Amino acid sequence: MKTICVYFQIHQPFRLKRYRFFNIGRDHYYFDDYANEDILQQIAARSYIPANRMLLDLVNQYKGKFKVAFSISGVALEQLEIYAPEVIEGFRELAKTGNVEFLTETYAHSLASLFDPEEFRNQIKQHAERIEVLFDQKPTVVRNTELIYSDDIAEMVYDMGYTRMITEGAKHILGWKSPNYVYHAASQPGMKLLLKNSRFSEDIAYRFSNYSWNEYPLTAEKFISWIAATSPEEKVFNLFMNYETLGNLQPSHTGIFEFIKALPRFAFEKGIGFTTPGEALDSHESVGPINVPNTISWSDEERDVSAWLGNKLQQSALKSLYEMGERVRLCTDRRLKYDWIYLQSSDHFYYMSTKHFGGGESKFSPYMSPYDAFNNYMNVLSDFNGRVKAQYPDTVDNEELNALLTTIHNQEMEIKRLQMELKTVIGSNEELLVEKSNKSEKTVK
Repeated sequence: MKTICVYFQIHQPFRLKRYRFFNIGRDHYYFDDYANEDILQQIAARSYIPANRMLLDLVNQYKGKFKVAFSISGVALEQLEIYAPEVIEGFRELAKTGNVEFLTETYAHSLASLFDPEEFRNQIKQHAERIEVLFDQKPTVVRNTELIYSDDIAEMVYDMGYTRMITEGAKHILGWKSPNYVYHAASQPGMKLLLKNSRFSEDIAYRFSNYSWNEYPLTAEKFISWIAATSPEEKVFNLFMNYETLGNLQPSHTGIFEFIKALPRFAFEKGIGFTTPGEALDSHESVGPINVPNTISWSDEERDVSAWLGNKLQQSALKSLYEMGERVRLCTDRRLKYDWIYLQSSDHFYYMSTKHFGGGESKFSPYMSPYDAFNNYMNVLSDFNGRVKAQYPDTVDNEELNALLTTIHNQEMEIKRLQMELKTVIGSNEELLVEKSNKSEKTVK
């Protein structure tokens, strides 16, 4: 039986306010709260809220035969809880049906997997814990930021205890192979993989309302007929896309909601079902390895990481950021740790890309140019670095600093132990004094 696996990404960064050189050392708050609230609430009203309602109706209408999955970044969850809690409630309702799966990813929607393995592990763990708290599900499938993947990343994820991932079905990796099967990592046979079907996913995400597309208009019946016409051996069709496709990137007047509503009916008529990534990976054996020596993603035609690492500005900013990682992890300043997470979101580096400047995708950047994005970010990072150095001077190397902090921690523990012993001794003495006083009173009487 052929099955369709629908997965949606949800991410919104904490956007930076205009932060000038003269703010460094004076202003330690970096974020544009007005823009973050305004943008999120607009997207929630146009996309997240009506889409959640529609998907819940579909799950209930088809009595559990319709299924979807989500990967929601930790920073998006935080903003949803603050600015649009009704969206979180909608996801909770979907989670209760038992037909919606939540995946785990980097909490900050970061590029940590490319620069800082320890930070990558920490963020995956932090995100999985947050999903479990909010939706009462323990994620079992990993989806790295922007579907970033390589053989090395597969090994890192496997070492964390996960055995299932989803990523891009890049043509230069697949060659003659089809993305409509389950594969496994060449570097780690125990890591099973689901690959995005780029053609079918992008027919919906990008081409759905394109009047010049030769297949316009796209109807649910036509779309399902394409899937049904594929080879009988091809069983899993992975439609991976941004959740904003529903109502925002493809506005409601294009008919996108009606298209999604009609998909299950035409699919079931053709004997095609729906599944979640976890179920698909459980119910199908791998047909072979996928070798990915160089990092891939789902971005741009190249399907590589050049959208975030393609120029000197981006490389310099990322190098400066992750050089601080070890020291930030040693600190206990809660505000510093939050800022560290928010500054890692991949969007900050995407805005610095010269690939998109002047093109259609540059409209998502709040900056006039990639150079403005770089200057603003580096001003913020300079102030952040100053706060880190104020706690842990860079005149002390990391190993020495770690040893000093360990010594201080051990001393604190020893002081606490001695204080407990002292309380016990004082308590015993007080009991003895009370007992003696009672005996003295009885003797007098």
